[in-house]
Amino acid sequence: MSRLRRLAHLAAWRQSCRMEQRRSRQLQAGLHRQLDELVRQRTVQLAELTLHLQTAREDERQRLARDLHDELGALLTSAKLDAARIKARLSALPAEPTVALERLAHLVATLNSGIAMKRRIIEDLRPSALAHLGLLAALDILCHEFADSSGLQVHSDLRPVRLGEASALVLYRALQEALTNIAKHAQARSVWVSLQMTAGPVPGCTARQDFAELCVRDDGCGFDSSARPGSAYGLLGMRFRVEAEQGQLSLRSRPGEGCTLRVVLPGRES
Repeated sequence: MSRLRRLAHLAAWRQSCRMEQRRSRQLQAGLHRQLDELVRQRTVQLAELTLHLQTAREDERQRLARDLHDELGALLTSAKLDAARIKARLSALPAEPTVALERLAHLVATLNSGIAMKRRIIEDLRPSALAHLGLLAALDILCHEFADSSGLQVHSDLRPVRLGEASALVLYRALQEALTNIAKHAQARSVWVSLQMTAGPVPGCTARQDFAELCVRDDGCGFDSSARPGSAYGLLGMRFRVEAEQGQLSLRSRPGEGCTLRVVLPGRES
């Protein structure tokens, strides 16, 4: 009888252990689901915050560019006109004040430099070519200015694409960021930039859609693209902006084989 009692106790203990293990697994599964949901929510929140910060940054750039153009531009133009009036009056005097005219000429040259600097800052903050000439001309100007300032050979093949205003600005900033990184890190001799419309299937259905594809390639030193670089925040921010426009950004590189950046954005229906 005691043996049967011990076997019954042992069976009950094993059953209790199995139930405890089952409850433990269920608890762990519940915790994992909660953690996964928390990670998903935090990821979505971070992506939304990044997009908000990028949008706020562009809005601030636009405001600064407008203030520089309207207020600082008016001040510099007014000062230049005053200098021109003073020069005309000094030149009309019987005894020409040579020293005063020389200082006035230096002042006019300084004002011209200030006006040119203001234009460069405004173009960097908010490219006027993008608003007035379109994406194709703005990218072409960006390529030529980069070639002049960096001394690198830039080969561009830019074809018309159909994009909305926000997507066009994303492509412009992507090329701007890519060229800046090439100048800083690539040690390249040549850069190839292409823009074209491509057709591809829409994820989740059988329909096809037109996409604008920007490709930037260099023949520089390259890097291990599988390793996370220490200062990739500009590229990370650009990736968030591209994905916010329902696009994709890819980067391919190997040490000694240069780097290729590709940005694909859905085209606007004509």
